[in-house]
Amino acid sequence: VQLQASGGGSVQAGGSLRLSCVASGNILRINSMAWYREAPGKVRELVASKGSSTNYADSVKGRFTISRDNARKTAFLQMNSLNPEDAGVYFCAADLDDGSLPRRPGYAYWGRGTLVTVSS
Repeated sequence: VQLQASGGGSVQAGGSLRLSCVASGNILRINSMAWYREAPGKVRELVASKGSSTNYADSVKGRFTISRDNARKTAFLQMNSLNPEDAGVYFCAADLDDGSLPRRPGYAYWGRGTLVTVSS
């Protein structure tokens, strides 16, 4: 199983970016997909997740939207009104079933990060 994230880049404050994450491989079911970010000197934090429910970090509510295309095994993160505090490396993660026993619980599958920079 592989997760491939893309869509990062450099924008000015107030701008927008759309991240994509495609899961591939022997996937029986995707329970949830999520986006995390890691800023320099800070711990990795959950930005948004979408499974049976949708959750956002307080800092991005109203500005970011996570969506999924289940047929394409893809998750998106639409990021609007970006500010310098949103900068960092964004990682996608998936809670999925690939038929392995025992099943790896939680967000056991991670993609490589995609860098987001926001200039003020």
